[in-house]
Amino acid sequence: MGDQLSRGLSALEGIDPARDTVLMLEVMEEGCYVPHHKQKIALILSAMRHFAEALRAEGLRVDYVRLDDPANTQSFTQEIARAVARHRPRGLVLTGPGEWRVWERVRRWQADLGVPVEIRRDARFFCTVKDFKALTAAGKTGRMETFYREMRRRTGILMDEGKPVGGKWNFDAENRKALPRGHRAPARRRFVPDAITRAVIDCVAERFPTHFGDLAEFGWPVTRAEALDALDDFLTHGLPQFGDWQDAMQAGAPFLYHALIAPALNLGLLTAPEVCKAAEEAYRAGQAPLNAVEGFIRQILGWREFVRGLYWSEMPAYAQTNALGARRPLPAFYWNAQTEMRCMAEVIGATRQYAYAHHIQRLMVTGNFALLAGIAPAEVEAWYLAVYADAFEWVELPNTHGMALHADGGRLGSKPYAASGAYISRMSDYCAGCRYDGKARTGPKACPFNFLYWNFLATHRARFAANPRMALPYRTLDRFDAAELAAIRAQAEDFLAKMAAPGAGPPAQLSLGDF
Repeated sequence: MGDQLSRGLSALEGIDPARDTVLMLEVMEEGCYVPHHKQKIALILSAMRHFAEALRAEGLRVDYVRLDDPANTQSFTQEIARAVARHRPRGLVLTGPGEWRVWERVRRWQADLGVPVEIRRDARFFCTVKDFKALTAAGKTGRMETFYREMRRRTGILMDEGKPVGGKWNFDAENRKALPRGHRAPARRRFVPDAITRAVIDCVAERFPTHFGDLAEFGWPVTRAEALDALDDFLTHGLPQFGDWQDAMQAGAPFLYHALIAPALNLGLLTAPEVCKAAEEAYRAGQAPLNAVEGFIRQILGWREFVRGLYWSEMPAYAQTNALGARRPLPAFYWNAQTEMRCMAEVIGATRQYAYAHHIQRLMVTGNFALLAGIAPAEVEAWYLAVYADAFEWVELPNTHGMALHADGGRLGSKPYAASGAYISRMSDYCAGCRYDGKARTGPKACPFNFLYWNFLATHRARFAANPRMALPYRTLDRFDAAELAAIRAQAEDFLAKMAAPGAGPPAQLSLGDF
C-alpha cells in the first residue's frame, strides 16, 4: 500500500521472484475521500512509483496499476478483484493497513474474493497493538509519559545501566525557548523532482485540480536514498538546535530546525528504530545536546507509538466522542487563509504552499483556535488529514481529536491545550504587524484568541475548574469583574456568529464518475 514502502515490510518477507507478484495500485478513491493536498497525493504516488522501480531492479515482478490506466476502476477493492482475475493466485499476502477505514475493507476480502488472505503484522513499530493492550491492562498507557518511560526501558534507547541518560526521563522544560529577534534558521534540504516525480505532478494537477494546496514548492524525498539524505540533513543542521527552539514559530520560516522526515517515516521510506538510533548516536558522539535528542526521540518512541496504540485499541468508538459538545462548522479561512489573524494566515498559507506545519503551529495555532471556537471535531480532523503530507489517520486522528480538541474527554491529555494570544506572542513574531492587539481582551482591536480563550474557560468551568493544571487561569478569570466578563462573552459570541456565516467551504471533491 502507499504507506508501506519499506523493503523490510512483512508482506515482502520470503517473496519468491519465480512465482510471486507484487501488486501496487493507484486509485482515485484513495485520492479524494478527503480533498488531500496536491503535494500529499504527488508525494505518495511518486514514492510508490519509485519503490516499484526499485523492486523491479531487484528482479521482482510488479503489477502496477497507474491512475491513468484506462482500465482502472479507481476503486481499491475492485482493482484487487481485477488483479485476482488476472493472476488467479493461490492467495493474497499483505501487511495490515494503517487506517481503520481500509481495515474495514481488507477484513472482507477473503469472503468477497474467494481466495485465502494472509494479513501480516506491521513490524515497523516498536510496540505492537497486542503489546499496547497488555500495557493498558497493566496501567501503563493512561498517559503518554508513563508509556514512553516503559518504551525506553524496553528498547534501551537513551538508557545507561537501566537508568535514563542524564538522570531525567524528560527534558521538555528546556525545550520552550522563543527565537531571538532577527534569528535566521539554516536552509533545509529539499529535493528537485526527477522525471518520475514531474510526471506525477502533472498527473495530479490534471486530475485533482480543485484540491487544496500548491504544487510549485514540492521538494519532499520520494526514495529511500533521499529519505536518508533528509535524515542526515536534520542530524547535521537541525537536531543540535532542535531542542531549544522546537516550540518556536517565525513568519516566513516554516521549517526552522524541525526534522521534516515525518512524511518519509509514515510512508515507510525510513523506519522508527533507525531514526531513533541515529539521533542517539548523534548525542553519544557529542554532535547534539541531550535536551534536543531526548525531545526528538520522545516524539517518535513516545508520541508516535502512543497514538498508534491508542488508535488501534479504541477505534472506531474513539472517533465518535465529542466531550466538549463542539458543533460549529470549519471556517472558510482554514482553506483560503483569508483572515486578519496573522498567525492563522501565516500557518495556513505555509500549509497551502508546503503541505507542512510543525507541531506547535498545528497544536497551538490552528488547533487551539478550533478548540476555542468549538469547531466540530470531525470537520477539523478531515482538514488535518487533507492538508498535511504526513497525515495518515492513525497518527492524525488521536493528535487532533485528543490533543488539539480534547474531544476524547481527557483520554490522551489531562488538560485542554487552550491558550490566549499571549502564548502566540511569546513564542512567535506573528503578532508584529497584526491588525489585532495581542494584549487586548475586548474592543475592536482585541485579539480573537483572547476573548475566545476566556469565553472557553467560562463556558466549560464545570468541567475544568477543579483540574489542578487549570487552577491558575481560573484564578485569573475569577478576578475579572462582571462587566468585563460579560463584554468578553458577548464579543466572543458575536465573532463566532459572524465566523459561521456562509462562505467558501472546502475545495470541491471529485467523484469517481469524473474519470
